[in-house]
Amino acid sequence: MWQKEQLKRFNGTLYKKLIGLVEYYIEQGVLVFGERLPSERQLAEQLDINRSTVVRALDELTERKVLIRKMGSGTFVNPQKWGLQAYPSINWHLPAHFQRRISLYQQKVQQLRQQSLLKSDNICDLANGDLPAALIPKLSLPAMSNQELIYQEKHSEELQLGLPSLKKYIAQYMQQQFDMTVAIDEILITSGIQQALFLITQGLLKPGDAIGIESPSYFYSLPLFQAAGVRIYGIKMDQEGIIVDELKVLQQTHPLKLIFLNPVFQNPTGIVMSSARKAAVFAFCQQAGIGIVEDDAYSALSFNRGVDCSPIKKIDDSNQVLYLGSLSKYLGRSIRVGWMIAPQNIIHRLAEIRQYIDSGLSIVPQLLAEDYLKNHYQYHQRYLREQLQDKRDSVIHWLKQHNPHFDYYIKAQGGMHLYLQTKVKNIKQEDELLNRWLSKGVTVSKGDVFGDSLGFIRLSYGHFIQNLV
Repeated sequence: MWQKEQLKRFNGTLYKKLIGLVEYYIEQGVLVFGERLPSERQLAEQLDINRSTVVRALDELTERKVLIRKMGSGTFVNPQKWGLQAYPSINWHLPAHFQRRISLYQQKVQQLRQQSLLKSDNICDLANGDLPAALIPKLSLPAMSNQELIYQEKHSEELQLGLPSLKKYIAQYMQQQFDMTVAIDEILITSGIQQALFLITQGLLKPGDAIGIESPSYFYSLPLFQAAGVRIYGIKMDQEGIIVDELKVLQQTHPLKLIFLNPVFQNPTGIVMSSARKAAVFAFCQQAGIGIVEDDAYSALSFNRGVDCSPIKKIDDSNQVLYLGSLSKYLGRSIRVGWMIAPQNIIHRLAEIRQYIDSGLSIVPQLLAEDYLKNHYQYHQRYLREQLQDKRDSVIHWLKQHNPHFDYYIKAQGGMHLYLQTKVKNIKQEDELLNRWLSKGVTVSKGDVFGDSLGFIRLSYGHFIQNLV
């Protein structure tokens, strides 16, 4: 494995070649996450190079957190990506290190889903964070010929920013939901929140920039940050959201360019950031010059009218917050429509990047989203809240009756996720618990997907089916 001939495939000085070899082995799966490397002396002997060259290469990889060093134990491939800086590159194949993030348990979940499709059997797929088809409304396109649709897509310069009529309904929606006045020309339509996040990484961040995210967070599972070469750092939370003192410490050690927050029914925990915490986070970011990217995917799914679901953007008087809204969680994966609310110069800059990359947006999902906001959303979201609250309560009852394996859970006041900590003490016990659930057709999402530790589990109760468990 460690042979001098292997270094010849890389350019540069010897230590650069060794860096390239280690990264190549990680990408190809020769070195797996958490694996121990040979000692510096052993590497030097096997590669027939000076030990100082090995030390220099490993030091740089450790600085970038590709590797971690444990005193008295050796050097290991970093099993997590907190703080990891990857170098961005264009690669027509999905990098192998993204593929290896699919754990053995996730592979079993995929196999169970495939088997259920082939056999037309239902499973209790609590690892699925999207709505089941039965809860998605039926939408209609306006009476418009195929030629008219094509003509509109090709001849409207305004469509680079999104369908003007849809942006009007989004502005009305923000007014009705949050009592917020939003200018039409500060709205950019996107293909869901993930496209917006991609545009932000391409247009507002550069390799090596540090960003903060909640810990745990679904942001942790997204490969786009590593693909852009930025470093991600976790900000600890309590029951009111991220802890401001933790944010301050992180800012002192790793000056942050942006923080990415999901403050209302946070994924995976279901936590809602309190009004006081929103104000404190905003005030600190304003003083420190840190931009806030606010992901609001679930705020219309509150089970309790007393919960403050208003966005941080509502108190933003200095263009500090980029607000990302979406209908994807209400309409399903097939209609990915979202929007960004931001200053005009940012809107136009990101729209130009998108136009350069993929030539803009399709008009069809925008027309369906417009129909939803115009004719359906109030009734449908009320219906969703009722159905999801019932499913949440059913999951909790099931856990109490049949699964005395957890220490505590956060009883979500809305959204789609229940987060709990099991009593397992090691990986073997966790595997036994999860495999027992799999045998009953129950899937879940492990906490390590979100950057959390052993024993934490997310249950997406939208897919809970009482008579199957």
